[in-house]
Amino acid sequence: MASGSGEGKVASASSGEGKVASGSGEGKADPAGALYLQYAASYGTGVYDDRQWWPWLVPTLLGACVAVFAVEMYENDCPTHGSTLGRRATCVAGFLRRFSFQPLRENPLLGPSSATLEKMGALNWAKVAYQHQGWRLISCMWLHAGLIHLVINMLSLLFIGIRLEQQFGYVRIGIIYLLSGFGGSVLSALFLRNHNISVGASGALFGLLGSMLSEIFMNWTIYSNKAAAIITLLSIIVINLAIGILPHADNFAHIGGFLTGFLLGFVLLARPQFGWMERNELPETNQPPKYKRYQYVLWGAALVLLLVWYAVSLAMLFKGKNGNDGCHWCRYLNCLPTSRWKCT
Repeated sequence: MASGSGEGKVASASSGEGKVASGSGEGKADPAGALYLQYAASYGTGVYDDRQWWPWLVPTLLGACVAVFAVEMYENDCPTHGSTLGRRATCVAGFLRRFSFQPLRENPLLGPSSATLEKMGALNWAKVAYQHQGWRLISCMWLHAGLIHLVINMLSLLFIGIRLEQQFGYVRIGIIYLLSGFGGSVLSALFLRNHNISVGASGALFGLLGSMLSEIFMNWTIYSNKAAAIITLLSIIVINLAIGILPHADNFAHIGGFLTGFLLGFVLLARPQFGWMERNELPETNQPPKYKRYQYVLWGAALVLLLVWYAVSLAMLFKGKNGNDGCHWCRYLNCLPTSRWKCT
């Protein structure tokens, strides 16, 4: 997505390749756009289909990502800095002057060079683990590898985020977005190769998807069409994770963001199961409890798992551990090699 789509994974400038991986859109949710709309129609089909919040956070996040991308292109300044491919490689859309894009052979997503992305805070395992640049775990969420990458992620943010913000408010959705993006960055950093960097809002977008799924389980009794909501949402998630195993998409950011958002949904998105009783004239002493016991159990379990996940993963990261060393098959979660493509 963005792909959620997936944090666009690009070859680092330090590798000497200077190439932004094609098709890296961090979260490639665009093929599932119709499913997003379908899910929006079935989501919230229970008793609570209220829209009391005016959504402003999601448009603000979108505006911030667009503004950051403009700064990326301003700093990149292709006509001045040129291309790693040599003088013959010309900038794309030269009429934009300072805001023109790197040559397509270097960045097919219509964006800056990998050196510019790394300078502005792209995720780099070595810099986080050995140079203590932990701020990159947050800064990479706001960067995008190119215009195509940006458009895919922002459309996904609108499809997913507006509905959630209308139903649950900007505070809870904002927390889920930021912490899921951070969780996606942490898992991505643990499995990044030394020569790769990663950027994009995919972890945060997948976190919103994960919170949608856990919200259904947390508020199970108030949904009138449980099967349709779950099947549609799972279809969206499976399609996006499947796209993530293609070359150059950072599926670890997707997975980390999704798992973090899934746990946060249990913690933050519980609805009172008997809220409609407040409309009756029954005395307060006769009112049933607002939340059911299973909701408290899920809330506690999810909170513990979330804290353990953050503690363990951050400890591993800042100790210089690389997930690829202890899990040789994990690389297939990020890229599945076939006769048609190779995984870097």
